[in-house]
Amino acid sequence: MSGTQDLSYGSAGCRWWNGEADVLFFGLNTAVLAILLAAVMVGATGIGLVIGRRLRRSGTGPSEHFGVLQGALIGFMGLVLAFGLSLALGRYESRRADTVDEANAIGTTYLRAQTLAEPVRTETLDLLPGYTRTSIALADSVPGSVPEQRALARSGQDQRRLWALAGQALDQAPDASPPRLYVESLNEMFDAQSTRVYALSNRVPTAVLLLEVVGAATALGVLALHLATLGSGVTTGLISALLVTLLLVVTFDLDRPARGLIRVPATPLTQVLETMSPPPAAAAPD
Repeated sequence: MSGTQDLSYGSAGCRWWNGEADVLFFGLNTAVLAILLAAVMVGATGIGLVIGRRLRRSGTGPSEHFGVLQGALIGFMGLVLAFGLSLALGRYESRRADTVDEANAIGTTYLRAQTLAEPVRTETLDLLPGYTRTSIALADSVPGSVPEQRALARSGQDQRRLWALAGQALDQAPDASPPRLYVESLNEMFDAQSTRVYALSNRVPTAVLLLEVVGAATALGVLALHLATLGSGVTTGLISALLVTLLLVVTFDLDRPARGLIRVPATPLTQVLETMSPPPAAAAPD
């Protein structure tokens, strides 16, 4: 049962990624994170403005080469910011796709379970709604947290019970097609949950995020310095700082699936759970 093995690996991955990244940014509230990033960007802009004005008063402004360096630095940081946003958006879309894949796998398993012989059929159909509720709880749990570990433990118990029932179905009818098809979909369902759990903790590398923050602050400071030596730059510098802050907040929020404002909806899973409320569409085989 490869799904159970992958699940434990995914849980370990959650703890590792969470432990590395939460120390820096991921454990913060979104509003606090936005304020912190804004303070860094505006602070760097302010330092650049102060230094630039002092250089202008002293008459020792930067050379023409400095303007070229400043333009190149801003262009480079624009590419880095775009790269970071692309990574975060790609992971967000991947998590959405993984949720849909798991919902489809659960739905297929539920339909095929209706073709099993009794008493395996009834026991299996009773277990699958609880398994789906646990999957929904995982979508709302912070990776590496105690609630997530509890949900993973419940899911592991359900997986073992479902797999044992699948073995009974095969023993009852080793040559029949329904048990074999059911076992195939059951294994895909387990693997789909493992993939989704791991995807929740698969974040943009911390080094990339740090490079974005430090590089953006440096680029804004250099831009403000250059503008200040020309006798302007306060309004332009502050607007640039706020725009960069907004971009960074969106990047970080996309990479915080259970803490940020932009979350992966569990709607596909809840819709599958609703289909389990009415009586099964297929009657028990004779």
